Amino acid sequence: MSSIYEKYHLKQVINASGRMTILGVSTPRPEVVEAVNTGMNHYFEMKDLVNKTGEYIARLLDVEAATVVSCASAGIAQSVAAVLVKDSDWLLENLHVTPVENNEIVLPKGHNVNFGAPVGTMVALGGGRMVEAGYANECSAAQLAAAITPRTAAILYIKSHHCVQKSMLNVAQAAEVARAHNLPLIVDAAAEEDLQRYYQAGADLVIYSGAKAIEGPTSGLVIGRHKYVEWVKRQAGGIGRAMKVGKEGILGLTCAIEHYLIAAKESGAEMVAKMTPFIDALNTLNGVSARVVWDAAGRDIARAEIKFDEATTGIATGDLVQALKQGEYAIYFRGYKANEGIIEADVRSVTAQQLDIIYRRISELLKEKQA
Repeated sequence: MSSIYEKYHLKQVINASGRMTILGVSTPRPEVVEAVNTGMNHYFEMKDLVNKTGEYIARLLDVEAATVVSCASAGIAQSVAAVLVKDSDWLLENLHVTPVENNEIVLPKGHNVNFGAPVGTMVALGGGRMVEAGYANECSAAQLAAAITPRTAAILYIKSHHCVQKSMLNVAQAAEVARAHNLPLIVDAAAEEDLQRYYQAGADLVIYSGAKAIEGPTSGLVIGRHKYVEWVKRQAGGIGRAMKVGKEGILGLTCAIEHYLIAAKESGAEMVAKMTPFIDALNTLNGVSARVVWDAAGRDIARAEIKFDEATTGIATGDLVQALKQGEYAIYFRGYKANEGIIEADVRSVTAQQLDIIYRRISELLKEKQA
């Protein structure tokens, strides 16, 4: 029988970009796949399934409440809608056709990013109007507080490598501002690995991707204070209907969280050991220098930074990134700094053999240009 790749004429991928949505995010463990399969082959009272799995996850994480959603982006939209709609049956069904006076969502300006879609789009889906605090390169607690008005409904904090990291207040400081102004704090921690840290720091709602660090199916997790999570769950009868999660996603993520909490995780030191031969090989190439760098958002993730001297290589780094996607394997890197002649390789989803393929492919492309 032909493979999926052959059947649909798909290209095989080597994923050196990390847990990225454009590549399918992650590959769940067999137990999670089994839970997904079980979910697909049985019927449930869906409200009961949502409530009972949420209670189970909340006990696992020692938080007040939890619920599974379709993805982290949906979690942002539904969390915003939750703090606007609250218990109102009218607003639940008429959110986007009824003027809502207190609809402002304040976030640091450096957190207004595009993670594959704009944060602002998710806020607008939830009925909110985004208000930026501070500047692109700084936001203090005082600057965050200064953006709050009588129309403010919540503070939003994006914890992500996409965001500006320098001169930004942390989650605990944002929580202090929220408490002082009697406002809820929503934290988007989509790719973060610690499932309790931001809740413990004072956030009222914390949103995670189910398919990134947790390595579950396509899904999202929202945890937080009981009142706010209940308001998120109410959105199943509002905007959440358009982004509902299936029974297989709910059971798959619940299983993935169980295993995530007890499974040994690959450490940054182990990542360094895996990538060292790869880095050493790259440093033998003319016009290439490689080294270990650490995750900008502070996670225990080591990556290989590869810098190209374009005058020597004879090819723009952005063009090289595109060429690496066109061979026998579609090879994907983190290309956020390609305009500076720099790419990064995330080795969490890559084997040593695949790293050797990547090295050979880079070597071949450079030799073609330098010949």
